[in-house]
Amino acid sequence: EKELEVEIFRVKFVRGSSVTKQYARRNQHSEKRSSSSISSISLDRMPSEILVKILSYLDAMTLVCIGCVSRRFYHLADDNLIWVRKYAAAFRSKRSRWKATSVEETATSLSLLSVWDKEDGYWKKEYITKQISSVKAALTNSLSPVNPRTSLPLKTKESLRISGLGWTIILREASGKEHIMQHSNLSVNDNSVTVFWHDKNWPHVDTLSTLDLYGATPIFMEQYKGPNTSCPRWLSLIEKYDLSNLSKSAMIGCDRHVRVFCVNPGLLVGLWQENGGLAFVMANIHSHGLVERSTMGSDTIPYTLPPDTTFVDNYPDSITFYGDRGFQLHIDIHGSKTYFLCSTFHNLFCRKEGINNGYVKFLMINLKNNREHLPLVGKVGLEWRTDCLNGRIESCIVVDMTLLDEDKKPVWYVSSPVCLRSARLPDFPQPAYSFEYMDSVGGVCADLGWFENTDEYFIVRLDIYLSAAKIQQWFGWQ
Repeated sequence: EKELEVEIFRVKFVRGSSVTKQYARRNQHSEKRSSSSISSISLDRMPSEILVKILSYLDAMTLVCIGCVSRRFYHLADDNLIWVRKYAAAFRSKRSRWKATSVEETATSLSLLSVWDKEDGYWKKEYITKQISSVKAALTNSLSPVNPRTSLPLKTKESLRISGLGWTIILREASGKEHIMQHSNLSVNDNSVTVFWHDKNWPHVDTLSTLDLYGATPIFMEQYKGPNTSCPRWLSLIEKYDLSNLSKSAMIGCDRHVRVFCVNPGLLVGLWQENGGLAFVMANIHSHGLVERSTMGSDTIPYTLPPDTTFVDNYPDSITFYGDRGFQLHIDIHGSKTYFLCSTFHNLFCRKEGINNGYVKFLMINLKNNREHLPLVGKVGLEWRTDCLNGRIESCIVVDMTLLDEDKKPVWYVSSPVCLRSARLPDFPQPAYSFEYMDSVGGVCADLGWFENTDEYFIVRLDIYLSAAKIQQWFGWQ
């Protein structure tokens, strides 16, 4: 039986004061004792049958949280009879709802012998498993409308708001000690989500070995009240990052307060200039499969999107999808919140002689064709924030790319911070910069020119690379 791991935040159990009065008259010494101590003693002495009766009046979320108070309450809150009644009330079939006169009638239809036959906590696990399944189904239904231009979900922001889906990081020290942090804030972009974590009490970066990124979804979605609500959540592993050699990772920018390091895929770690301590963590997650990856995995194994392959009978002279229409690329360039460029390129193709070092090169913007050059609007840079400071790193930007086939199926997608570096371009008198990104499936190389008369950047060259192996696998040519 698969064990269900549930992350539960600290819960305060408020005890009543009626029992306190019963003992307050005994002697002068007992009057000096705190009411909380007396309440604790009275609860310990209270028969389990009475406590179970009291617990049976609690809702499911409160009952799960009560189980974290003490070992005794953990076992009492696992009572099968309590949970089978809650299960019957919450998940009985629509056909039986109009027949049943009460929750008790539905619950008693189950054999009490079979209820008590199960190990403690069995029906609690069944309830939570069923509840998680219903939340996943609701999320899946909310994502069905897609943007006709990008083929990405249209209602990502609304789905996140309704479900309470958030993101959690677990920082692990070499000693094994863990630090669990919920996201501080996030920005939902057109093609990605940018998630921030910042805190005043970070562990020292030199002690850290790994960072695990999880999606964290409230189990009881209907009782979710806001991002700061402490409630039981289930975790879905998205990515594991190695922080043991963070200083050797690529530093992609700095300002007077922080230095930022990129850890692929899509993670940015900011360190204070003054003492080298952690300032913030930023994760960029592409919208394709965002909800699935954030909810469908386990706490140890990430969810893998199913392969989507288009089969073509023969290998054409021109690498295109179904004739001459070819690939379609949508690219966004932003600074975590502010957009500098949103553009779509159609009818991309490349002949077989364009394959080099295992990658197919697609020429998007030609340096020599001024009509193709695209401006970056606004003051370019990466915006960062902490509890006490915020800033902008001019040499960093975030690039979101989605490469589609002619059926609008995503072939390759990425969201990653990149670094603007000084460059020299032939026959180009203006100051020039470049950025690049490359992984095992695809990559991008771009040159930017700075035009002082308009005080803005222009993309003057843009090349996209796609692995030949990926194309062969996609077409079924292997």
